[in-house]
Amino acid sequence: MGQYTASQRKNVRILLVGDAGVGKTSLILSLVSEEYPEEVPPRAEEITIPANVTPEQVPTNIVDFSSVEQTDDALAAEINKAHVVCIVYAVDDDDSLDRITTHWLPLVRNTCSSNNSTNGNANASSTKPIVLVGNKIDLIEYSTIDSVLAIMEDYPEIESCVECSAKTLHNISEMFYYAQKAVLHPTTPLYIMEEQDLTPACKKSLVRIFKICDIDSDNLLNDYELNLFQRRCFNTPLQPQILDEVKSVIQKNVPDGIYNDAVTLKGFLFLHCLFIQRGRNETTWAVLRRFGYNDQLEMCQEYLRPPLKIPPGSSTELSHRGQQFLIALFERYDRDGDGALSPEEHKMLFSTCPAAPWSYSTDIRKSCPTNEAGWVTLHGWLCRWTLMTLVDVVKTLEYLAYLGFNVHENDSQLVAIHVTRERRIDLAKRQSSRSVYKCHVIGPKGSGKTGLCRGFLIDDMSKLLGKEFKTNVVHCINSVQVYGQEKHLILRDIDVRHALDPLQPQEVNCDVACLVYDASNPRSFEYVARIYIKYFAESKIPVMIVGTKCDLDERRQDYLMQPSEFCEKYKLLPPHLFSLKSNKKELYTKLATMAAFPRFQAAWILFYKHRLVQLWESAYLRQFGLMTDDHTVWLKAGLGVAAATVLGFIVLKAITGTHLR
Repeated sequence: MGQYTASQRKNVRILLVGDAGVGKTSLILSLVSEEYPEEVPPRAEEITIPANVTPEQVPTNIVDFSSVEQTDDALAAEINKAHVVCIVYAVDDDDSLDRITTHWLPLVRNTCSSNNSTNGNANASSTKPIVLVGNKIDLIEYSTIDSVLAIMEDYPEIESCVECSAKTLHNISEMFYYAQKAVLHPTTPLYIMEEQDLTPACKKSLVRIFKICDIDSDNLLNDYELNLFQRRCFNTPLQPQILDEVKSVIQKNVPDGIYNDAVTLKGFLFLHCLFIQRGRNETTWAVLRRFGYNDQLEMCQEYLRPPLKIPPGSSTELSHRGQQFLIALFERYDRDGDGALSPEEHKMLFSTCPAAPWSYSTDIRKSCPTNEAGWVTLHGWLCRWTLMTLVDVVKTLEYLAYLGFNVHENDSQLVAIHVTRERRIDLAKRQSSRSVYKCHVIGPKGSGKTGLCRGFLIDDMSKLLGKEFKTNVVHCINSVQVYGQEKHLILRDIDVRHALDPLQPQEVNCDVACLVYDASNPRSFEYVARIYIKYFAESKIPVMIVGTKCDLDERRQDYLMQPSEFCEKYKLLPPHLFSLKSNKKELYTKLATMAAFPRFQAAWILFYKHRLVQLWESAYLRQFGLMTDDHTVWLKAGLGVAAATVLGFIVLKAITGTHLR
């Protein structure tokens, strides 16, 4: 479910401390035996209450302390191990009540502070949750709660207080429930007692939750949205009568908490403040944990980054559910319905995140298709997410969580990701099952690589002529049609300053390589030739050699071989001549086709030069009765070869864009 819940805590450890004779041990024994013990030992043995008999379904360890049997060091160790400390006092003994502030509370604080310093946790809390327990209520006819409430104002770590009786079993179960609750649903991260208000961290978290649940983005939660919220957090619908009562309470206390019969952000925050004031912390915590928050009100790592297994050679793409979520998100924030996100709409969309995953002003315009104003379109939006999913899938998982995928889809964001089969299987089958391909555009500085990449993003490439490209954006993504199927092609711009500069493995490994040289520069092709021989000649990566700036005078290259001769020698397709001025985009389709059908390139060139010639010659000889071998064998071989060439012929035609002669 991608949901963080309190049940993920393995156990709760409760420590009871207090002066001798206040009834700590009696409280524990009365809870276990459900009757008051006539004989009470100096200290009760540690007991474990199974999860299935606790309200929160969490195993609970209850630990007693006795100053008669244990040392101060043993007490310090137990305080540090405990998740919550119950300080017990006798309601009929004023001295034991005074000792709460003069001895026990300072002792717990100092012990926790010293432990954090020793362990190097300077930023950790200097204390832990505390519950004040007034025992022996059966002996008096008045309450000490007012005195205890005054103490609570000075010590925010005190989560709650309760009066009980070990002898009559009054509030015994409640006492241990409050102790459990202090650990599983603590007040301190949510509420500032002296200000009677939510903490800034709690407000920030609830504001994000409000925005995610505000499906129509009108800054209100209507009845439909409130019902969805209720179902997502508590797996139950919100009854109309209860909903009306909730609205009535909000309206009574916060005049602008209700607008047009819907709950505003102020009303939503007030409602949670009211829950906490009434001791219903668990309600607010259930909401926070459903939306991925931990006890420190930080997004849980397991919620943001669920483990995703990616075999070597596999890649990551958006699944259909991932795409549908992102489309719905885009349409939700495209307020004016113009099919593009303005900078303000883009900012609002990512307001539930720590920051946008990319820069709108530079990254978006340089990496994916936009409209004339430079605003990202729906197509460009999906392209940009497709790019991030391939190159940084962990970041995609994080941002899907920030945007509420886990809640809206009621599932972990892992279902938004498709892990492709391994590339070795694609190579064996000579066909890729992927829909996203990575093409590395490699060549010397000034060869026109960046223009080639940017030309992929716009309809009129000639607009890029004469422009200087100064940016750190190295990826460009758009979609192309490969035999009627939409494929995304990612171009990565890789500079090679010197022919002998080494390429890193991550700069070489790709689905198809595009080696670029400037056809008008006689010194340019040498870079490409050396890179191919060193990194790609022995690899199984398809390679296309491209000569740019072909609208200028093509110059003879200062290299051992001219580009066409080089390609012929290494069984590559002839160099593709490219110019921004021509505005022809078949290059990108060729690159995607080569990536989709790996290992066809050299094989088909050789095949057409030799095997088809042999087949035609055999047919010619047979026609004139010049064949001496068994004609049946030749017929079978001919049919097999002909069938095997069909797909190759189509692929080669798409890549070369010409008919064989």
